[in-house]
Amino acid sequence: MEKYIINGGNKLYGSVKIQSAKNSVLPILAAAVLTDGKIKILNVPQISDVKNMVKILTCLGCRAVYNGNDIIIDSSYADCFEIPSALAHELRSSVFLLGSVISRFHSAKIAYPGGCDIGLRPVDLHLTGLKRLGVKITERNGYILCKCDKLYGNEIMLDCPSVGATENIMLAAVKAEGTTVIKNAAREPEIEDLQNFLNRIGAKVSGAGSGTVTIEGVKSLGGCEYLPIPDRIEAGTFLIAAAMCGGEMVAEGVHPENISSLIHKLAENGCKIGLNNDKIIIENHGRLVSVKSIETQPYPGFPTDLQAQYTALCGVCEGHSIITENLFETRYKYVPELRKMGADITVIDRNAFVRGVERYKGATVIAHDLRGGAALVLAGLAAEGRSEIVDISHIDRGYGSFEYKLRNLGADIVRVTV
Repeated sequence: MEKYIINGGNKLYGSVKIQSAKNSVLPILAAAVLTDGKIKILNVPQISDVKNMVKILTCLGCRAVYNGNDIIIDSSYADCFEIPSALAHELRSSVFLLGSVISRFHSAKIAYPGGCDIGLRPVDLHLTGLKRLGVKITERNGYILCKCDKLYGNEIMLDCPSVGATENIMLAAVKAEGTTVIKNAAREPEIEDLQNFLNRIGAKVSGAGSGTVTIEGVKSLGGCEYLPIPDRIEAGTFLIAAAMCGGEMVAEGVHPENISSLIHKLAENGCKIGLNNDKIIIENHGRLVSVKSIETQPYPGFPTDLQAQYTALCGVCEGHSIITENLFETRYKYVPELRKMGADITVIDRNAFVRGVERYKGATVIAHDLRGGAALVLAGLAAEGRSEIVDISHIDRGYGSFEYKLRNLGADIVRVTV
């Protein structure tokens, strides 16, 4: 087990380069199974979720070669449709492979996927969508078994705009016979990025970013070189860090429009925000004020993946805030840890009632999940004294070189092995 040791109180100055989006890279890696052409993905984040996805692809028979921060995938050797249970349990995004594996082999076997324990995230919408395309599905002994003679396009209405289900259906439909229309589709930027990648290798997908996505099936796909969009959650995490710690920071290589909901909130808190093409400049030299309320919503609303970090910020703002988590029912597991650092937060159902304290105090806390762990790191950076963030493997799932980037900004943070 590894942990972070943080001596808080340093302001952050300088610039940070944002990695390609984790939530774009993972479905794009899954999409590589669809083609025998070579895929080169640029600026791939060095995170455990990506490494686990590559391991799964290797188990399927694909070949993967790292070239610095880029990765080349050759799926022409793929010969297996079973996704190993040990890796599926480690990676929630392994479920994306259902669509691409069933498209290639007309069979798929996967254990129920894992990932962070942040509440119920059923795969029912994924399976319902695949059934509409002609897939026969059985569930036995913790495994999902899929089989079909052929995939057929169809109209699919999602009960809710699920990101994962939208992307999985897209992957299954690109080589199906006929046209597939996904209604009430999720609108996240990563879905549009997946569309752009699929079209680059020869698919015919349109409408991503809106509530209706149309996929015209094609017979074959080729290779390409592709740069995914920047990670809006990593960018948001660093912006919140600068707001909490004070100082002046530039997030480089971002798409500001993808996190406009956060930018507006930080400005409301009292931060000075500047936008310059693919750069966001944030400045803060005093105590910020609370926003009255904020609710997580599907895109373009405030992202659930920034809720924990933003709640940590509210915890040291002047005033009171009410945070409402609408998407995942157990995403407040970090709150008891934050209270160890002096936070005044009360959770009732899906609402967190936050009374701002002047400053956090250093403490030893446990990272129970990815984004909650990141929030504890930010609290430690802003705290008085020394903090230890234990079990940082969760944080490694989504942040590459996290401590190095923070140290380059002036933070006092080190990784140690317990």
